[in-house]
Amino acid sequence: MALATALAAVEVFRLLRSAGYVTFAALGTALALVVVLDAAFPELLEGSGLLLGAVGIVLVAVGSFSRPDPRDGLAIWMATIFGALYVSLLSFVVRLGHAAPALPAGAPLHWLGSERGWILLLVLAVWSYDTGAYLVGRNLGRTRFLTHISPSKTIEGLLGGVVATAVVIAILLFALGQNPLHALALGPVTALAAQAGDLAESTVKRAAGARDSGTLIPGHGGILDRVDSFLFAAPVVTLYVLALIR
Repeated sequence: MALATALAAVEVFRLLRSAGYVTFAALGTALALVVVLDAAFPELLEGSGLLLGAVGIVLVAVGSFSRPDPRDGLAIWMATIFGALYVSLLSFVVRLGHAAPALPAGAPLHWLGSERGWILLLVLAVWSYDTGAYLVGRNLGRTRFLTHISPSKTIEGLLGGVVATAVVIAILLFALGQNPLHALALGPVTALAAQAGDLAESTVKRAAGARDSGTLIPGHGGILDRVDSFLFAAPVVTLYVLALIR
């Protein structure tokens, strides 16, 4: 996750630069990386992620003071913090593994462990949304929405993705020894969060005039193109699991 975060940060700061935003890219990348690494050691200090974010805001603000025009300094400050905190949302993948409840002894996937089990649910949920939305949208999609951000998105594809996500989450919840009925709520909110994550990255790419976030993965773009849905889905799934599943 640290490697993915570092690569995604490089890509997002490159996109921001192409969109006309000057940033402290190195400082923003370091801040994102530190926040994600901190998530791997939750026992060190409670609330340390928020503390690191606050320190990062202070450091970037101090750096922006060097700009003669305060408007330029404010733009740099805001763009750098946005880029850093945006990609550091991957930290919730790590936090989900640490904080999610233990699996019951009789759960079919008990052997996998709670850390891997809950992260598996997140990964398969996001993938199932992408797959369901693509297949239904391609074959049945008629009603387009938010075409100024992503021309190919359809309402039918969105609904297909929601159904696919709910079904996969229900299966995974059963396999993790949890009540599958949680999928009635967790499925749609995860699917909508994944879609929002995809649209958020598309917004950044549109502003930058770029089709892909990078060229790291031939035929698939950059690492940000692969994790954009997880950036929004991970905190949503983490919040739901911690608040409503015991």
